[in-house]
Amino acid sequence: MLLAWLTLALAIALEVTATLSLRAAADGRTGLIALVVVGYVGSFVCLYVVLKRIDVSVAYAVWAGAGTAVVAGIGMLALGEAASVLRLGSIALIILGVIGLNLTGAL
Repeated sequence: MLLAWLTLALAIALEVTATLSLRAAADGRTGLIALVVVGYVGSFVCLYVVLKRIDVSVAYAVWAGAGTAVVAGIGMLALGEAASVLRLGSIALIILGVIGLNLTGAL
């Protein structure tokens, strides 16, 4: 089971890398398109492997939620995107939702 969670972490890292590369490619660095494709394909392959061990509701929520929260955090911390109480609260709600889904599987 630990391997499944580590694979899910890799899927998230690949998805975040692809998303940030997509942003850079849209800003004119078109050479990063290959990294976008490899990142998204690798992320989905890892997610496919994970779904053999972790329920789809939990795996997808963690993958999507963590990816969204990390990209939003990097956007605010490193890319100069605005940080507001509403934005930070929304990220916190995403994290709480993922935690809630994980806890329901344990109950």
